[in-house]
Amino acid sequence: MSSNAALLLLPNLLGDLPDHRLFLPASVDQAMETIDGLIAESETAGRRYLGRFKTKRPARDIPIALLNKNTPPEDYDFLLEPIRKGERWGLVSDAGLPCIADPGYQLVRRMHQFGIPVELFVGPSAFIMALMLSGLPGQSFAFNGYAPKEPANRDKKMQELEAHSLRTGTTQIFMEAPHRNQHTLEALLNILKDSTYLSIVWDITLPSQGIMTKAIHSWKKIPLPHLTKKNVVFLLHGNG
Repeated sequence: MSSNAALLLLPNLLGDLPDHRLFLPASVDQAMETIDGLIAESETAGRRYLGRFKTKRPARDIPIALLNKNTPPEDYDFLLEPIRKGERWGLVSDAGLPCIADPGYQLVRRMHQFGIPVELFVGPSAFIMALMLSGLPGQSFAFNGYAPKEPANRDKKMQELEAHSLRTGTTQIFMEAPHRNQHTLEALLNILKDSTYLSIVWDITLPSQGIMTKAIHSWKKIPLPHLTKKNVVFLLHGNG
């Protein structure tokens, strides 16, 4: 295997900004000039990402392989085959950092088993930025991925997160599908304790970015923001 062979964990923007250099470091531009292929969640998103950078070949000629929630584990070795032959491939999510709330971590684990180098590049993380903006404690926190789809399972999970936060002081963080944001916010106001703090952060890094942090009893007194179709991070902290 070539000494240049590696999987590059590439950050992506959190929204469709015209200039990626606002949030992606110059090291990403440099790395993109070396890749032989890109592993992405979708062909469309992968092509859009390649189009932002100068590449060693025309972007349209860079091959894209797909890794998403529908990729079976038996395909991972197939995805890694070009790297095992000495090539450099990037791994990118539709937004933010790869391996966070997407299946990329399983590919990285396989890389370690093969002894293939993995290179990391810094970039925006929605839940870390949301925690920074929220005003909630950051000494101890847990990211819980996406909320369960079924309302009953979601409500049970939220009550469990609140109880854990009350016991441990841990800020609990989760995300939701954009079309379910409004329903989830309304449900939280009904099931969480009045003293619990709830923070919502939406459209992070975009001109439409917003942040609201209040105790549940205060949330119940105000008009709710319209969150449908927005990218939202929810954070809660039990206040006993």
